[in-house]
Amino acid sequence: MRRADSVPVIVLLTVLVALGPISTDLYLPSLPSLMSYFSASEADVQLTLSIFLVGLAASQLIYGPLSDRFGRKPVLLAGLVIYLAASIACMLAPSIEFLIAARFLQALGACVGPVLCRAVVRDVYGREGAARVLSYLAAAMAIAPLLGPILGGYLQAWFGWRANFAALVIYGLGGLVGAATMLPETNHDRNPLATRPSNVLETYLMLAGQRRYVGYVLSSAFGYSGIFCFISGSSFVLMGMMKLEPNDYGYCFAAVVAGYIAGATLAGKLARKVTIHHMIAAGGAIALVGGIVLVALAWAGIDTVMAIIAPTMVYLFGVGMVMANSMAGAIGPYPRAAGAASALLGFTQMSTAALVGAAIGHAADGTQMPMVIALALSAVAGPVSYWTLVRPWQKQDT
Repeated sequence: MRRADSVPVIVLLTVLVALGPISTDLYLPSLPSLMSYFSASEADVQLTLSIFLVGLAASQLIYGPLSDRFGRKPVLLAGLVIYLAASIACMLAPSIEFLIAARFLQALGACVGPVLCRAVVRDVYGREGAARVLSYLAAAMAIAPLLGPILGGYLQAWFGWRANFAALVIYGLGGLVGAATMLPETNHDRNPLATRPSNVLETYLMLAGQRRYVGYVLSSAFGYSGIFCFISGSSFVLMGMMKLEPNDYGYCFAAVVAGYIAGATLAGKLARKVTIHHMIAAGGAIALVGGIVLVALAWAGIDTVMAIIAPTMVYLFGVGMVMANSMAGAIGPYPRAAGAASALLGFTQMSTAALVGAAIGHAADGTQMPMVIALALSAVAGPVSYWTLVRPWQKQDT
């Protein structure tokens, strides 16, 4: 086993945290192809994305308390086994309905990565250290969605949509082997009552009653919802409406993700010099500018690729500064309930994004407007949540 703060373990945590993003982004270039292959509607195909987030949201509420009670590693290994089996089912799906169901199961396994890896970071580094490490982790794991659509575009062009799920099978197998052989147990303060239903409910109600916790969670949730607006709608806008090829779409997606990497990297570099409050406030303002410019260009009738990509890059730069710091602010004060705090954060984040994605699918009208309006609203809601729920207690929380 490796030390929990060693470079190989940090790399492994990055791989596992990225289970969700890579499972979402790798097959994005295949979405229009899935419509054709299964004779499915755009809403049905987008449901393979939204149902994935529903699975991520629901199972996080379970994995968090389980890891607080039994430890991080055994729960992590169980989730990775589920992910691997479900990825195989996705690869072999005979119908869109089967694929939707398999994607739900895949999410039940995938969510173990982000929930438990955030808790592991909290176990090892504490609250302030977690903000720094999570920022770097966020920047590094963004390599997966940066490269995912590019690789997925080529796999789609060369072999078809099933090849993208075959790649996820390989990714999941690698994560399982790595976790089994390298990751030490980090939960040395286990809570024997963590899985008692009444205690679980009490813990979640306690967290939901903390205004600062809720403010941090909503800042993160609306930030991710804006990202998911682009994830769920961009392939139909850029490939369907603007006629980009799958591999060209991958490069556009990578450019947008580069904005997130830059923002998260900057947050990591500033973590020892700037408080999480200042970074969340600055990142929220930058994201708001990007969202406003995006919707303004669309309303002005400018429907070019750059009118979508450039302001979305600005938005993701701001979100990159917000996300890790919001997560650290949310889970930092709860060492004995880090798993539950991380789980409730993830549940809120994913369920909010799933609702937004489903709304975009049903509002689809052949234009970019549903996507850009939803992203702009997310850009507004994040800062509002922070300024109304967290900022009044800044001095108490620093």
